[in-house]
Amino acid sequence: MTVLRRTGQIAQLLCIGLFTAATLNVAAQPQVENKPRLTNRLIVKYRNGAGLASLNDGARMAGITVKERRYNREGAELWKMARSMTPTEAAQVAASVASKDRNVLYAEPDLIMAPNMVLNDARASEQWDLYDDTAGLRAPAAWDQTNGAGVTVAVLDTGYLPHADLAANIVGGYDFISDTTMSNDGDARDANALDTGDGLVAGECGGGYPSGDQPSSWHGTHVSGTIAAVGNNATGVAGVAWGAKVLPVRVLGKCGGYTSDIADAIVWAAGGSVAGVPANPNPAKVISLSLGGGGACGRTFQSAIDTARGLGAAVVIAAGNSNTDVSSSSPANCNGVIAVAATGRTGARAYYSNYGAQVDIAAPGGDMSTGQADGILSTLNSGRTAPGADSYAYYQGTSMATPHVSGVAALMFAVNPNLTPDTLEAALKSSARAFPGTCDQCGTGLVDANAAVVVAAGGTPPTPTPPTPTPPTPTPGGVITTETEPNNSIAQANAISASTAIVAKMGSASDTDYYSLSLPARGRLEITLTMAAARADYDLLVLSPDGRLIAQSINGAGRIDRVTLQNRGNSAAPLLVRVLYYSGPSGDTVGAYGLRVNIGR
Repeated sequence: MTVLRRTGQIAQLLCIGLFTAATLNVAAQPQVENKPRLTNRLIVKYRNGAGLASLNDGARMAGITVKERRYNREGAELWKMARSMTPTEAAQVAASVASKDRNVLYAEPDLIMAPNMVLNDARASEQWDLYDDTAGLRAPAAWDQTNGAGVTVAVLDTGYLPHADLAANIVGGYDFISDTTMSNDGDARDANALDTGDGLVAGECGGGYPSGDQPSSWHGTHVSGTIAAVGNNATGVAGVAWGAKVLPVRVLGKCGGYTSDIADAIVWAAGGSVAGVPANPNPAKVISLSLGGGGACGRTFQSAIDTARGLGAAVVIAAGNSNTDVSSSSPANCNGVIAVAATGRTGARAYYSNYGAQVDIAAPGGDMSTGQADGILSTLNSGRTAPGADSYAYYQGTSMATPHVSGVAALMFAVNPNLTPDTLEAALKSSARAFPGTCDQCGTGLVDANAAVVVAAGGTPPTPTPPTPTPPTPTPGGVITTETEPNNSIAQANAISASTAIVAKMGSASDTDYYSLSLPARGRLEITLTMAAARADYDLLVLSPDGRLIAQSINGAGRIDRVTLQNRGNSAAPLLVRVLYYSGPSGDTVGAYGLRVNIGR
């Protein structure tokens, strides 16, 4: 029996780099523009009461089916159509009705008015992942249509704590941990899904893991808050589907959780039967798993996923945090799941996120390498090992990206309960928007809550605005130049005479590029190397004219390389800059890189 722990081979909590923020800071609320809602009605006014004779002809000529009609106080007909449309589509249909039937005086959409959806949660301004139009979820426009009410999302994780900003949206639950040591609550499976903590002392899980003491993660509470923290309550944060319910299913405890327990929990969460466990009175339409381990998808996981899908539940799983292909991360590599990669504050792939052909879509997961506030803020607990007071925290990981997609799936089911796991996935992926940053092999795009809800409801998504490519930024006083090939040797080095931003490419895995410059006496040199493809790993070296290494930056794939030097001498120093291929893609497009060179004092 495979055991999944928090090591490379076992089920991990797929979040990394944790920062707590226990206090509630009141901040100004973002002002969110009201977005038009879908409508399935037209207002049609006929000349001299001609509507009775002309209804069928007018509708037929316009290519629509009218299911019912009634009249308003001015005698205009209110047509209820067979499907919902965006206001733009409805206006086009109305224009078609008016143009094709001369008896129509006017026709127009019967639009739905709604208040501007601006939530009053105290820390909403910190939730870039929901509100930011570039790298965020675009949730406010989706909330103008639904908040997820009526949908249950199962969170298979460490359980939950009754956080004041979450408890109202918790329903039912079960503890599936069969090992009493892992459960940390004195018993095996039972109906109590409360998180008793997963803190560890050094070496507790065997094999030298962990290397040092670890506090409890309260991971399930953070994930649950991202999905359905209570919204518009003037407190803390709001979840993606803040009107939905969370079904907490405890599958991870101290050192992780067993495949067999997690598989049973998947089936039970969807409403299936599990021997020895009471029936689930709250079957979930979405099953969210922010966990994973190494290896191929086994039959146990695949069978459970197939059963849940057969019961109508969509299964959303974190792609993993190993900066490697998701094909080696189970259960995200199973068939029929929605595998989620993570993006950071710029909309580019987070440095830790897995990628690959089996990733379906990406969502905000945070990247705190650029600052704590660039993580994902959600509900947590201040207790180090045992539960303490309610708190909030910034986490990052595909664990954080996954509940964003699970929340959007709940919004989609709320507007269309007839979706199947397949039709939901297709709508989710087709409505995703282009990445504003580099995210190679991250699925069809960045999840767009508003567009996904529109498609799920039967409408046509808004025409996406492609992200504007960001040109290289020259350093102060510099210009933008282009690499000149060949420059594969010291003798062929491109000369740099002043501060500049260089647009270049690594044409092949055997390519290398040289640049030469002179650093003035007492001068300061700063060089920054960025790659276009997230999986590209090129290195930055500074050499003496005869090729001896002076300084280098050899960060991993997707990371920025930077070298800073100071010439403390009284004469200019000739230098070489070399960009060296290490791994990942290369070529005219995916091999592109930018080199910013600042020469100053």
